[in-house]
Amino acid sequence: MSPTGPTPTAAPTPTAAPTPTAAPAPTADERLRRWRLVLGGGGAEGTGRALSGTDAAMDSALSALYDSRDGEDGKEGGGERRGGLGGSAPSVARWLGDIRTYFPTSVVQVMQRDAIDRLGLAPLLLEPEMLEAVEPDVHLVGTLLSLHQALPETTRETARAVVRKVVADLEARLASRTRTTVTGALDRSARISRPRHRDIDWDRTLRANLRHYLPEHRTVVPERLIGHGRASRAVRKEVVLCVDQSASMAASVVYASVFGAVLASLPSVATRLVVFDTSVVDLTDVLDDPVDVLFGTRLGGGTDINRALAHCQSRITRPADTVVVLVSDLYEGGIRDEMLKRVAAMKASGVQFVALLALSDEGAPAYDRDHAAALAALGAPAFACTPDLFPEVMAAALEKRPLPIPDTV
Repeated sequence: MSPTGPTPTAAPTPTAAPTPTAAPAPTADERLRRWRLVLGGGGAEGTGRALSGTDAAMDSALSALYDSRDGEDGKEGGGERRGGLGGSAPSVARWLGDIRTYFPTSVVQVMQRDAIDRLGLAPLLLEPEMLEAVEPDVHLVGTLLSLHQALPETTRETARAVVRKVVADLEARLASRTRTTVTGALDRSARISRPRHRDIDWDRTLRANLRHYLPEHRTVVPERLIGHGRASRAVRKEVVLCVDQSASMAASVVYASVFGAVLASLPSVATRLVVFDTSVVDLTDVLDDPVDVLFGTRLGGGTDINRALAHCQSRITRPADTVVVLVSDLYEGGIRDEMLKRVAAMKASGVQFVALLALSDEGAPAYDRDHAAALAALGAPAFACTPDLFPEVMAAALEKRPLPIPDTV
């Protein structure tokens, strides 16, 4: 008799994961096409390859920016390498539209930056129509900030909208991780080893005492209690961001303003933002809006680090609970020895002092190596820091542990 009930089904035969296949090697014609786009044409480039359609349009956009033009501005032959956009706003607007059509955003941003630097297009950014056509990024914000004293009234609101978009994108990228990392550091630094019963952190206490488990009693006998600090919502740390606003530090100013606003939103951190060139401006009162902070800066001018540090030092009330972050390439125009003495005095009083040569996504910055070495000798290492690393740097400084200095320094 056949058994009743559902008929068992065979287990499915496992299928092997598909083996990844290598991308096919480009054909000879495709290699010629790529070299033609790279080399830009001309009798000496040697490919003999003609371009059409989208390739021709991409090549034209690249040529307008990067190809030399003999005879422009009275130069012949080996004159200055110049592109073909000229000073025509309609031509530039069309070109901006073309590059956004043919290239990814990251490439568009690089090409825009090169156009501003190589072809002197910054004055055209004073026109609202031009600002609406560009791809916003940190470097464009830096350019706008350097121009904002010259912005006509018709352009100011457009410029603020561009800056606000970039700031919002940066906050979305950086704020959550910064708050989590810094808050965790503050919580760890606030733990106490002799807590009252209601302040015991039982989870961490048990994990710290697992080696004292008694099998016969099926329990852990804690030898060390870990507790939360009772003033967990009070201001426990002070952070002073002292930011060089010379023209070379434009991207750092943007990122520092965003991080300053994020830190200021933490109730347990009292945050101060000071920007400087040869004068010093305290922007702490507008830290709740990074856009107002940025338009309160004045990119360009000289550098007086000593004067800026003097202002910061005068505002420190609890040295042992204070972190000072100097963001500067250290090209000091003020009194060098006084600057170093001031850093030494702050460190001797208990201040955690961090020197960042740049706060940006760029590579190794240009900086004054003698001043960086002098700060390192005082126990204040100077290094470039990416925005993604900054939360970890702040957490380490707040906990007074070694800083996560990149290997490239």
